[in-house]
Amino acid sequence: MRQDDIAAGLRLCRASQWNQVARDWELFLGLSPEGCRVAIDHTGNVVGSVATLRYGNAFSWIAMALVDPAHRGAGIGTRLLEEALSILDDVSLVRLDATPAGFGLYDRAGFREEYRLQRMQRTAHTPAERVSAPPARPMADDDLEEVLARDQEAFGADRRALLEACRRDAPEYAWVTGQGHIDGYLFGRRGHRFEHLGPLVARDEGTARRLVAGCVAVYPDRPFILDVPPHASWVGWLTSLQFVVQRPFIRMYRGERRYHERPDQTFAIAGPEFG
Repeated sequence: MRQDDIAAGLRLCRASQWNQVARDWELFLGLSPEGCRVAIDHTGNVVGSVATLRYGNAFSWIAMALVDPAHRGAGIGTRLLEEALSILDDVSLVRLDATPAGFGLYDRAGFREEYRLQRMQRTAHTPAERVSAPPARPMADDDLEEVLARDQEAFGADRRALLEACRRDAPEYAWVTGQGHIDGYLFGRRGHRFEHLGPLVARDEGTARRLVAGCVAVYPDRPFILDVPPHASWVGWLTSLQFVVQRPFIRMYRGERRYHERPDQTFAIAGPEFG
């Protein structure tokens, strides 16, 4: 995949009703310039895509596996997955977030389920909950190193480049909470139909609530999505904030699970495309 394929990548996103924008493709090509592929038909038109990311020595990621609806059923998705695995054949662990429709493809390729996630969406112009002190606040430059250190522990890998890009591109969605030290943090990205909040890491659910409520209260006119673990109390609280379930995801892995993460502190992932 090259920069001039981004328009075709966006066409595939729109055909599948995915939320990514051009900046997401730019991030993949910037972070993994040799790790993205497109499938082309006999006329040279792009009919499929796949992207890969390497998170240091911890694990790698497969994302953006898309096939034009008119070309599905011809084995293109399988061929793209094989290409992605070939790119990552030197790593011991590969992970991804699958849709239910794609689960069978990955299962046949040797991926196994880790845990479930679900996307929650909130339309614009719905009321936001009032938050009590201590509130969340916008992330400052001085917060970043502590946030990045905390994130490596929570995520299980170093994703500094991704988080710095999120804060640079959408600083209004970068929030922290805590006095003296950071108890939780939130990032976000622009989207085609929804603004995407995540990752969200916090010491407990109350801290996570303050981060989401603080951000949504400032921007009540914007539609948001979060990809969250399906914990009953957390999903129930998001529902009280007018979020509704959009669709599920299945986090999967292939290889040796030797990384360490903190799923108990992760209340929203960066998204199925970034982990």
